[in-house]
Amino acid sequence: MTKTHAARGAVGAMYTGLGFTVAATVLPYVDRATTHRLADHIRAGYPSYARTRVDSAVTTYLVLLSVVGVLGVAAWLWTVRAVRSDKRFARPTATVMLVLGVCAGLTGLLTRDTSGETGLPAEMGWAGMAPCLAGLLAVALLWRRPRVPGRS
Repeated sequence: MTKTHAARGAVGAMYTGLGFTVAATVLPYVDRATTHRLADHIRAGYPSYARTRVDSAVTTYLVLLSVVGVLGVAAWLWTVRAVRSDKRFARPTATVMLVLGVCAGLTGLLTRDTSGETGLPAEMGWAGMAPCLAGLLAVALLWRRPRVPGRS
């Protein structure tokens, strides 16, 4: 499989998805050190929360998003290895990983908390969806039929 143009393109898309996953995982830490959008988002949804309670909620999100990010990185690396090794289960595995990634991304993007607002600010929710675009491209390339020379 890795000898085909489609498989090489899929691996490239997977490495792009890996980069997006790392960026989405690091983003909340950068936010905590700079803009505090997550803390502001929580504070806006729960104006009666004390600063310590907002900080605790931010820390909880950091842990949760870090676990999801680490699992995502592991999934990307395992799937890349399966595709490069031309494993028979590589295409179905990549498809399942895409479905799981889309579910995780949509959960972060759309889940509302008890305040009625989404749990994450929109920027972080959409950042969690970015790896799915690369995953969709990779899966499409993996399932594409190879061209047979002499046929149109």
